[in-house]
Amino acid sequence: MTLGLLKEPDGENRVALLPESVKALIALKVQVHVETQAGSSAFASDADYEAVEAKTADRAQILSSDVVIGINPPTDAELDAMKPGQVLIAVFQPLTNKSLVEKLMSLNISSFSLDNIPRTTRAQAMDVLSSMATAAGYKAVLQAATHAPRFFPMFMTAAGSIVPSKALVLGAGVAGLQAIATARRLGAVVEAFDVRAAAEEEVKSLGAKFIKVEGAKDEAAAGGYAVEQSDEYKAKQQALVQEHASKANIVITTAQIPGRKAPVLITEDTVKRMQPGSVIVDLAASTGGNCEGTENDKIVQKHGVTIIGNSNLASTLPMDASKMFGKNVVNFTKLIIGDEGALNLNFEDDIVANTCVTHDKAVMSERVKNILFPTENA
Repeated sequence: MTLGLLKEPDGENRVALLPESVKALIALKVQVHVETQAGSSAFASDADYEAVEAKTADRAQILSSDVVIGINPPTDAELDAMKPGQVLIAVFQPLTNKSLVEKLMSLNISSFSLDNIPRTTRAQAMDVLSSMATAAGYKAVLQAATHAPRFFPMFMTAAGSIVPSKALVLGAGVAGLQAIATARRLGAVVEAFDVRAAAEEEVKSLGAKFIKVEGAKDEAAAGGYAVEQSDEYKAKQQALVQEHASKANIVITTAQIPGRKAPVLITEDTVKRMQPGSVIVDLAASTGGNCEGTENDKIVQKHGVTIIGNSNLASTLPMDASKMFGKNVVNFTKLIIGDEGALNLNFEDDIVANTCVTHDKAVMSERVKNILFPTENA
Protein backbone atom coordinates (compact mmCIF):
# COMPACT_ATOMS: atom_id res chain seq x y z
CA MET A 1 0.00 0.00 0.00
CA THR A 2 1.23 3.48 -0.83
CA LEU A 3 0.47 6.41 1.45
CA GLY A 4 0.85 9.96 0.17
CA LEU A 5 1.44 12.98 2.43
CA LEU A 6 0.17 16.31 1.11
CA LYS A 7 1.77 19.73 1.51
CA GLU A 8 -0.72 22.11 3.12
CA PRO A 9 -1.91 25.29 1.36
CA ASP A 10 -0.33 28.68 2.00
CA GLY A 11 -1.14 30.03 5.46
CA GLU A 12 -1.14 26.59 7.10
CA ASN A 13 2.22 25.92 8.75
CA ARG A 14 1.50 22.45 10.09
CA VAL A 15 2.00 19.16 8.29
CA ALA A 16 -0.04 16.02 8.94
CA LEU A 17 3.03 13.81 9.48
CA LEU A 18 6.52 14.75 10.63
CA PRO A 19 9.40 12.39 9.72
CA GLU A 20 9.14 10.60 13.08
CA SER A 21 5.51 9.70 12.33
CA VAL A 22 6.37 8.66 8.77
CA LYS A 23 9.01 6.34 10.22
CA ALA A 24 6.35 4.67 12.40
CA LEU A 25 4.18 4.01 9.33
CA ILE A 26 7.07 2.68 7.26
CA ALA A 27 7.73 0.22 10.10
CA LEU A 28 4.25 -1.17 9.35
CA LYS A 29 5.46 -1.98 5.81
CA VAL A 30 3.71 0.97 4.18
CA GLN A 31 5.37 2.84 1.32
CA VAL A 32 5.22 6.55 2.13
CA HIS A 33 5.51 9.27 -0.52
CA VAL A 34 5.84 12.87 0.66
CA GLU A 35 5.01 15.91 -1.43
CA THR A 36 8.09 18.05 -2.02
CA GLN A 37 8.52 20.67 0.72
CA ALA A 38 5.50 19.29 2.62
CA GLY A 39 7.14 19.82 6.00
CA SER A 40 9.11 23.00 5.30
CA SER A 41 6.84 25.31 7.35
CA ALA A 42 7.11 22.89 10.29
CA PHE A 43 10.91 22.85 9.97
CA ALA A 44 11.10 19.35 8.46
CA SER A 45 13.11 19.16 5.24
CA ASP A 46 12.79 16.74 2.34
CA ALA A 47 16.13 15.27 3.47
CA ASP A 48 14.60 14.58 6.90
CA TYR A 49 11.83 12.53 5.30
CA GLU A 50 14.23 10.75 2.96
CA ALA A 51 16.38 9.86 5.98
CA VAL A 52 13.54 7.70 7.31
CA GLU A 53 13.15 6.04 3.87
CA ALA A 54 10.22 8.06 2.57
CA LYS A 55 10.23 9.15 -1.06
CA THR A 56 9.54 12.73 -2.13
CA ALA A 57 7.28 13.32 -5.12
CA ASP A 58 5.19 15.97 -6.84
CA ARG A 59 1.58 16.64 -5.86
CA ALA A 60 0.06 14.69 -8.75
CA GLN A 61 1.89 11.53 -7.69
CA ILE A 62 0.87 12.02 -4.06
CA LEU A 63 -2.78 12.32 -5.08
CA SER A 64 -2.55 8.97 -6.90
CA SER A 65 -1.52 7.09 -3.73
CA ASP A 66 -3.75 4.37 -2.28
CA VAL A 67 -4.18 6.48 0.87
CA VAL A 68 -3.84 10.27 0.76
CA ILE A 69 -3.30 12.16 4.04
CA GLY A 70 -3.43 15.87 4.78
CA ILE A 71 -4.85 18.35 7.25
CA ASN A 72 -6.84 20.33 4.70
CA PRO A 73 -8.64 18.38 1.95
CA PRO A 74 -7.54 18.70 -1.69
CA THR A 75 -9.23 21.19 -4.01
CA ASP A 76 -12.35 20.24 -5.96
CA ALA A 77 -10.30 19.86 -9.15
CA GLU A 78 -7.85 17.56 -7.37
CA LEU A 79 -10.68 15.48 -5.96
CA ASP A 80 -12.10 15.09 -9.48
CA ALA A 81 -8.76 13.67 -10.60
CA MET A 82 -8.71 11.00 -7.89
CA LYS A 83 -9.80 7.45 -8.66
CA PRO A 84 -12.81 5.61 -7.20
CA GLY A 85 -11.83 3.55 -4.17
CA GLN A 86 -8.95 5.76 -3.05
CA VAL A 87 -8.80 6.58 0.65
CA LEU A 88 -8.57 10.21 1.76
CA ILE A 89 -7.80 11.16 5.37
CA ALA A 90 -8.05 14.82 6.38
CA VAL A 91 -10.08 17.31 8.43
CA PHE A 92 -13.25 17.83 6.40
CA GLN A 93 -15.54 19.48 8.98
CA PRO A 94 -18.31 17.37 7.42
CA LEU A 95 -21.12 18.61 9.66
CA THR A 96 -20.89 22.07 8.08
CA ASN A 97 -19.73 21.03 4.62
CA LYS A 98 -22.55 19.08 3.01
CA SER A 99 -21.44 19.86 -0.56
CA LEU A 100 -18.03 18.29 0.09
CA VAL A 101 -19.63 15.19 1.61
CA GLU A 102 -21.88 14.82 -1.43
CA LYS A 103 -18.90 15.25 -3.76
CA LEU A 104 -16.84 12.62 -1.97
CA MET A 105 -19.84 10.29 -2.08
CA SER A 106 -20.40 10.81 -5.81
CA LEU A 107 -16.70 10.22 -6.58
CA ASN A 108 -16.73 6.97 -4.59
CA ILE A 109 -13.83 8.09 -2.40
CA SER A 110 -13.45 6.44 0.99
CA SER A 111 -13.03 9.50 3.21
CA PHE A 112 -12.11 9.66 6.87
CA SER A 113 -12.51 12.97 8.70
CA LEU A 114 -10.14 13.23 11.65
CA ASP A 115 -12.40 15.77 13.37
CA ASN A 116 -15.14 13.13 13.39
CA ILE A 117 -13.24 10.61 15.54
CA PRO A 118 -15.55 9.58 18.41
CA ARG A 119 -14.69 11.03 21.81
CA THR A 120 -14.26 7.75 23.65
CA THR A 121 -11.51 6.54 25.96
CA ARG A 122 -10.11 4.21 23.30
CA ALA A 123 -10.03 7.00 20.70
CA GLN A 124 -8.23 9.56 22.87
CA ALA A 125 -4.87 8.78 21.29
CA MET A 126 -6.35 9.70 17.88
CA ASP A 127 -8.28 12.83 18.89
CA VAL A 128 -6.85 15.64 16.74
CA LEU A 129 -9.45 18.10 18.03
CA SER A 130 -8.13 17.75 21.57
CA SER A 131 -4.51 17.91 20.46
CA MET A 132 -5.04 21.08 18.44
CA ALA A 133 -7.20 22.60 21.19
CA THR A 134 -4.28 22.16 23.59
CA ALA A 135 -2.10 24.25 21.29
CA ALA A 136 -4.83 26.83 20.69
CA GLY A 137 -5.65 27.32 24.37
CA TYR A 138 -2.00 27.84 25.23
CA LYS A 139 -1.33 30.26 22.37
CA ALA A 140 -4.57 32.21 22.98
CA VAL A 141 -3.28 33.38 26.35
CA LEU A 142 0.10 34.33 24.89
CA GLN A 143 -1.69 36.35 22.20
CA ALA A 144 -3.74 38.08 24.87
CA ALA A 145 -0.61 38.86 26.88
CA THR A 146 1.07 40.31 23.79
CA HIS A 147 -1.82 42.69 23.07
CA ALA A 148 -2.69 43.55 26.66
CA PRO A 149 -1.48 46.95 27.93
CA ARG A 150 -0.73 45.59 31.38
CA PHE A 151 1.14 42.80 33.19
CA PHE A 152 -0.44 39.44 33.96
CA PRO A 153 1.18 38.81 37.39
CA MET A 154 1.16 40.93 40.52
CA PHE A 155 4.35 42.91 41.13
CA MET A 156 5.67 44.60 44.25
CA THR A 157 8.12 47.24 43.05
CA ALA A 158 9.83 50.39 44.31
CA ALA A 159 7.47 52.25 41.98
CA GLY A 160 4.44 50.75 43.69
CA SER A 161 2.30 47.63 43.46
CA ILE A 162 0.91 46.20 40.20
CA VAL A 163 -2.31 44.25 40.63
CA PRO A 164 -2.68 41.00 38.64
CA SER A 165 -4.79 40.81 35.49
CA LYS A 166 -8.20 39.19 35.73
CA ALA A 167 -8.88 36.56 33.08
CA LEU A 168 -12.22 34.98 32.16
CA VAL A 169 -12.26 31.73 30.15
CA LEU A 170 -15.56 30.79 28.51
CA GLY A 171 -15.69 27.06 27.80
CA ALA A 172 -13.65 24.64 29.90
CA GLY A 173 -12.96 21.96 27.34
CA VAL A 174 -9.42 21.08 26.31
CA ALA A 175 -8.67 24.56 24.91
CA GLY A 176 -10.26 26.30 27.87
CA LEU A 177 -8.42 24.21 30.45
CA GLN A 178 -5.11 24.85 28.72
CA ALA A 179 -5.93 28.57 28.64
CA ILE A 180 -6.70 28.50 32.36
CA ALA A 181 -3.45 26.70 33.16
CA THR A 182 -1.39 29.08 31.01
CA ALA A 183 -3.03 32.22 32.41
CA ARG A 184 -2.46 30.95 35.94
CA ARG A 185 1.21 30.22 35.18
CA LEU A 186 1.55 33.81 33.98
CA GLY A 187 0.09 35.04 37.27
CA ALA A 188 -3.45 36.09 36.35
CA VAL A 189 -6.50 35.65 38.57
CA VAL A 190 -8.73 33.34 36.53
CA GLU A 191 -12.45 32.59 36.40
CA ALA A 192 -14.03 30.07 34.04
CA PHE A 193 -17.49 29.13 32.82
CA ASP A 194 -18.80 25.96 31.17
CA VAL A 195 -22.26 24.47 30.73
CA ARG A 196 -20.95 21.03 31.71
CA ALA A 197 -21.22 20.38 35.43
CA ALA A 198 -18.28 17.97 35.21
CA ALA A 199 -15.99 20.87 34.28
CA GLU A 200 -16.22 22.46 37.74
CA GLU A 201 -13.79 20.07 39.39
CA GLU A 202 -11.28 20.39 36.53
CA VAL A 203 -11.43 24.20 36.64
CA LYS A 204 -10.90 24.30 40.39
CA SER A 205 -8.01 21.84 40.19
CA LEU A 206 -6.15 24.39 38.06
CA GLY A 207 -6.63 27.14 40.63
CA ALA A 208 -9.44 29.02 38.89
CA LYS A 209 -12.88 29.98 40.15
CA PHE A 210 -15.82 28.21 38.46
CA ILE A 211 -18.83 30.30 37.42
CA LYS A 212 -21.95 28.17 37.66
CA VAL A 213 -25.26 28.75 35.86
CA GLU A 214 -28.00 26.44 37.06
CA GLY A 215 -30.32 24.60 34.67
CA ALA A 216 -27.96 23.42 31.92
CA LYS A 217 -29.22 20.69 29.59
CA ASP A 218 -27.61 17.31 30.21
CA GLU A 219 -24.86 16.67 27.66
CA ALA A 220 -24.36 12.97 28.53
CA ALA A 221 -25.90 11.73 25.27
CA ALA A 222 -23.84 14.07 23.08
CA GLY A 223 -20.74 11.90 23.02
CA GLY A 224 -18.49 14.41 24.74
CA TYR A 225 -19.57 17.39 22.64
CA ALA A 226 -21.41 20.53 23.74
CA VAL A 227 -25.18 20.72 23.16
CA GLU A 228 -27.61 23.52 22.38
CA GLN A 229 -29.13 25.03 25.53
CA SER A 230 -32.63 26.41 26.19
CA ASP A 231 -33.47 30.11 25.71
CA GLU A 232 -34.08 30.45 29.46
CA TYR A 233 -30.64 29.07 30.23
CA LYS A 234 -29.02 31.29 27.60
CA ALA A 235 -30.60 34.39 29.19
CA LYS A 236 -29.25 33.49 32.65
CA GLN A 237 -25.89 32.63 31.12
CA GLN A 238 -25.73 35.95 29.26
CA ALA A 239 -26.42 38.00 32.37
CA LEU A 240 -23.77 36.19 34.42
CA VAL A 241 -21.15 36.29 31.66
CA GLN A 242 -21.70 40.04 31.22
CA GLU A 243 -21.27 40.62 34.94
CA HIS A 244 -17.94 38.79 35.06
CA ALA A 245 -16.64 39.97 31.67
CA SER A 246 -17.08 43.60 32.68
CA LYS A 247 -14.57 43.01 35.49
CA ALA A 248 -12.06 41.05 33.39
CA ASN A 249 -9.02 42.36 31.51
CA ILE A 250 -8.63 39.21 29.43
CA VAL A 251 -11.40 37.02 27.97
CA ILE A 252 -10.70 33.75 26.12
CA THR A 253 -13.74 32.22 24.38
CA THR A 254 -13.71 28.59 23.20
CA ALA A 255 -17.38 27.52 23.01
CA GLN A 256 -18.45 25.64 19.88
CA ILE A 257 -21.26 23.22 19.00
CA PRO A 258 -20.53 20.75 16.17
CA GLY A 259 -22.62 21.46 13.07
CA ARG A 260 -23.97 24.78 14.42
CA LYS A 261 -23.01 28.42 14.57
CA ALA A 262 -20.95 29.22 17.66
CA PRO A 263 -23.09 30.57 20.53
CA VAL A 264 -22.76 34.31 21.18
CA LEU A 265 -21.54 34.72 24.75
CA ILE A 266 -20.11 38.25 24.56
CA THR A 267 -22.58 40.78 23.14
CA GLU A 268 -21.64 44.24 21.90
CA ASP A 269 -23.22 45.66 25.04
CA THR A 270 -20.88 43.47 27.12
CA VAL A 271 -17.89 44.72 25.12
CA LYS A 272 -18.97 48.31 25.83
CA ARG A 273 -19.00 47.53 29.56
CA MET A 274 -15.51 46.02 29.55
CA GLN A 275 -12.52 48.03 30.74
CA PRO A 276 -10.64 49.98 28.05
CA GLY A 277 -7.54 48.06 26.98
CA SER A 278 -9.14 44.68 27.63
CA VAL A 279 -8.43 41.84 25.18
CA ILE A 280 -10.77 39.13 23.87
CA VAL A 281 -9.34 36.11 22.03
CA ASP A 282 -12.13 34.28 20.19
CA LEU A 283 -11.19 30.71 19.25
CA ALA A 284 -14.62 30.14 17.68
CA ALA A 285 -14.12 32.84 15.05
CA SER A 286 -14.42 30.50 12.05
CA THR A 287 -17.92 29.39 13.08
CA GLY A 288 -19.29 32.86 13.73
CA GLY A 289 -17.51 33.67 16.97
CA ASN A 290 -18.53 33.79 20.62
CA CYS A 291 -18.22 37.59 20.54
CA GLU A 292 -20.49 39.80 18.43
CA GLY A 293 -17.57 41.96 17.33
CA THR A 294 -15.34 39.10 16.18
CA GLU A 295 -14.03 39.09 12.61
CA ASN A 296 -12.44 35.83 11.53
CA ASP A 297 -8.66 35.98 11.03
CA LYS A 298 -8.58 39.64 12.04
CA ILE A 299 -7.61 41.76 15.03
CA VAL A 300 -10.08 44.61 15.54
CA GLN A 301 -10.71 47.34 18.09
CA LYS A 302 -14.27 47.80 19.36
CA HIS A 303 -15.15 50.27 22.13
CA GLY A 304 -11.57 50.30 23.37
CA VAL A 305 -11.36 46.49 23.46
CA THR A 306 -9.03 44.43 21.25
CA ILE A 307 -10.83 41.43 19.71
CA ILE A 308 -8.65 38.71 18.18
CA GLY A 309 -10.51 36.29 15.92
CA ASN A 310 -8.40 33.21 15.24
CA SER A 311 -9.60 29.60 15.04
CA ASN A 312 -6.27 28.20 13.83
CA LEU A 313 -3.77 29.21 16.49
CA ALA A 314 -2.35 25.68 16.37
CA SER A 315 -0.75 26.65 13.05
CA THR A 316 1.39 29.21 14.90
CA LEU A 317 3.03 26.35 16.81
CA PRO A 318 3.84 24.19 13.76
CA MET A 319 6.53 21.96 15.24
CA ASP A 320 4.71 20.67 18.32
CA ALA A 321 1.24 20.92 16.77
CA SER A 322 2.42 18.81 13.83
CA LYS A 323 4.05 16.34 16.21
CA MET A 324 0.80 15.84 18.13
CA PHE A 325 -1.31 15.75 14.96
CA GLY A 326 1.00 13.18 13.39
CA LYS A 327 0.90 10.94 16.45
CA ASN A 328 -2.91 11.04 16.31
CA VAL A 329 -2.83 10.19 12.60
CA VAL A 330 -0.48 7.25 13.12
CA ASN A 331 -2.66 5.83 15.88
CA PHE A 332 -5.74 6.08 13.66
CA THR A 333 -4.02 4.81 10.51
CA LYS A 334 -2.91 1.68 12.35
CA LEU A 335 -6.59 0.69 12.49
CA ILE A 336 -6.82 0.51 8.70
CA ILE A 337 -3.46 -1.16 8.02
CA GLY A 338 -3.51 -4.94 7.85
CA ASP A 339 -0.83 -7.57 7.44
CA GLU A 340 2.18 -6.72 5.28
CA GLY A 341 1.06 -3.10 5.05
CA ALA A 342 -2.14 -3.84 3.14
CA LEU A 343 -5.26 -1.67 3.38
CA ASN A 344 -7.88 -3.12 5.73
CA LEU A 345 -11.06 -1.08 6.19
CA ASN A 346 -12.67 -2.85 9.11
CA PHE A 347 -16.06 -1.21 9.64
CA GLU A 348 -16.74 -3.52 12.57
CA ASP A 349 -14.37 -1.24 14.48
CA ASP A 350 -16.49 1.59 15.91
CA ILE A 351 -13.71 4.17 15.51
CA VAL A 352 -13.21 3.31 11.84
CA ALA A 353 -16.96 3.29 11.19
CA ASN A 354 -17.67 6.58 12.93
CA THR A 355 -14.67 8.41 11.48
CA CYS A 356 -15.54 7.30 7.94
CA VAL A 357 -17.63 9.93 6.20
CA THR A 358 -18.12 8.26 2.80
CA HIS A 359 -17.44 4.80 1.41
CA ASP A 360 -18.82 2.91 -1.58
CA LYS A 361 -20.91 5.97 -2.57
CA ALA A 362 -22.68 6.08 0.81
CA VAL A 363 -22.39 8.10 4.01
CA MET A 364 -21.05 5.86 6.74
CA SER A 365 -20.92 8.04 9.87
CA GLU A 366 -24.19 7.94 11.79
CA ARG A 367 -23.40 11.36 13.23
CA VAL A 368 -23.01 12.87 9.76
CA LYS A 369 -26.15 11.09 8.54
CA ASN A 370 -28.25 12.37 11.42
CA ILE A 371 -27.18 16.00 10.99
CA LEU A 372 -26.82 16.35 7.21
CA PHE A 373 -29.36 13.83 5.94
CA PRO A 374 -31.98 13.47 8.73
CA THR A 375 -34.90 12.71 6.37
CA GLU A 376 -33.04 9.97 4.51
CA ASN A 377 -31.88 8.48 7.80
CA ALA A 378 -35.36 8.49 9.38
